[in-house]
Amino acid sequence: MSKLIYIALAGLAFSQLQGCATAVVGGAAVGASVALDRRTAGVYVGDQEIELRAMVRLRENFPQKTDNISATSYNRQLLLTGQVPDETTRSRATDVVKGIPDVRTVFNELSVSGVTSLTSDANDVALTSKVKARMFRDERVPGIKIKVVTEAGVVYLMGLVTSTEAEFATEIARTTAGVVKVVTLFEYIN
Repeated sequence: MSKLIYIALAGLAFSQLQGCATAVVGGAAVGASVALDRRTAGVYVGDQEIELRAMVRLRENFPQKTDNISATSYNRQLLLTGQVPDETTRSRATDVVKGIPDVRTVFNELSVSGVTSLTSDANDVALTSKVKARMFRDERVPGIKIKVVTEAGVVYLMGLVTSTEAEFATEIARTTAGVVKVVTLFEYIN
């Protein structure tokens, strides 16, 4: 069974244990619709396509090295997270995905390191769920409109937000127990 399946199962199990306030898997509330998103429907669907194309291209170029790479797209900005075995793979990963149609920016946050444990991966899923749950409970933050990605305790925040919303969301993530660091990749709206 692949590492991604274990992570998904851990996220689902965690969300069930925490109740309806944290029914969150992979940074999107279960049942959330495109209508609640600040992106247009076309961009929303395009982001999903970008993620799929990125993973296909990475697997084609690095057949044995992509089990620990994740690709997350928000408003056509692509975030690469995970672990790769060497700097060459890390550097080439950006080149491999930047040619995908409609990708505006690539944030390469891949680390050159060994494979993380299932415990570490489950911890990342739990941290994402905790951050999202805290955002949902805070009316100053449009929690459903912010994508949260966690890798090795580092929380990445993506979304179309006002500067005030970004400030509150960053503070929530920063003060969540277990978060090592917060990286904001927001785009600002008026």
